[in-house]
This record gives sequence, structure tokens and C-alpha cells, in this order.
Amino acid sequence: MPIILILIRGPIFLRKMMLFYSMNYLAHAFLSFNNKEILAGNMISDFVKGKKKFDYSLGIQQGIYLHRLIDNFTDFHPITARAKQLFRPEYRLYSGAFVDVVYDHFLARDDNQFEGYGGLRNFTRITYRQLEENHFHLPPTFQKVFPYMKKQNWLYNYRSREGIKKSFGGLVYRAKYLHESDIAFEIFNMHYDELKNCYNSFFPELKSYVLSALDGLTTQ
Repeated sequence: MPIILILIRGPIFLRKMMLFYSMNYLAHAFLSFNNKEILAGNMISDFVKGKKKFDYSLGIQQGIYLHRLIDNFTDFHPITARAKQLFRPEYRLYSGAFVDVVYDHFLARDDNQFEGYGGLRNFTRITYRQLEENHFHLPPTFQKVFPYMKKQNWLYNYRSREGIKKSFGGLVYRAKYLHESDIAFEIFNMHYDELKNCYNSFFPELKSYVLSALDGLTTQ
């Protein structure tokens, strides 16, 4: 991440950038299944509180709700619980946030998931274009950060270990009692194969769940 350019905007903007950079956007984008309103809601859900969701179109509201269904299914799944145990001794309640980012890494490296889009890189182009089409419906904070997300291709960068290291670092900016992420990155590397197996077992279940949930939402 080009920190020099961000620092020009000031420390508050840097904090917001790192907050965005640490989120597991790739899974939420992929699990929107090429529906641009669902995508918009899925990507902004964490920044829409309470009744503010009713300011958006029905499709975006459905995306906001779908995001929360995805988070709930993931957080309480037994395979996720197993993955969390690797991080829990050091990070306790924050272990789930690290696992979310880890899942995005393995999704980014799961080429089979992106065959229908012409590969991950082309999928990211499609995603950015669809978000641009809904630009004026997105929260102001997201609008400000989105150009950096696109230019630096955050969605694609989940694929690299360096990208995951940066995302882990971003969690420090989000969490009040989290002061470092270096140990988390060591755990990620040390247990790489075990975490990959967790993803391989978990993601097909998540995908099936979301397809069913999405079918129910869009036929209401």
C-alpha cells in the first residue's frame, strides 16, 4: 500500500483506509453472484447502521441483509471454530477476524471458483465496474476509499501472502485491544495447510447456504 500518498490525506484517513483494507471483501463480493445491487449492499453492510438501511433500494437492502447472514453462518460454523482455535491463544475474541481474512486468501487462490468470470483478475474488474455503477448510492466513506481499493486491487491482493500480512495489519486499526498482528501472520504461515483444509471443507457449505438464502430473498 502506498502509505506516502495516504499520509498526505492525514492520520484519520489512514485509519479509515486500514480499516477497509483489513476486511474480507472478496468472499462478500463473490457471494453476491454478479448481482450489482446485492453486491453494493454486501460490500457496505458494516457501515450501515440501524434504520439507515431503509435509505437504500430494496436490492441493496437485500445485500446488506445477506452480508449479515454470511457473517452469522461463518462465525458459528464448527469448521470456523476449529480454525479460530489456532489464533485464539494469542488473540482470543479477535481470532474470528483473522480467520475471515484467511478464508479470503484461499478463495482468491481457488481458481475453480472464478472460471465463469475468466479468472480472479477479471472478476475483480467486473466487481469494481458494478460498484462504480452504484457509486452515488454508497456511503461517503466508502466512496472516498473505493478509488484506492480499485487502483491497488485489494480484491486480487488477497491472493498473496504479503496481501494477507497487510490485511492482518489493518485489523490492528479496527480493534481497540489489538496491538500487533505479526504473531498472527506467523500462525497463518505455520498452519497454512491446516487452514487451507478448513477453507476447502467450509466454503462449499457457505456457497450452498448463500445460494439458497439469495433465492429466498430475491423471490420475496
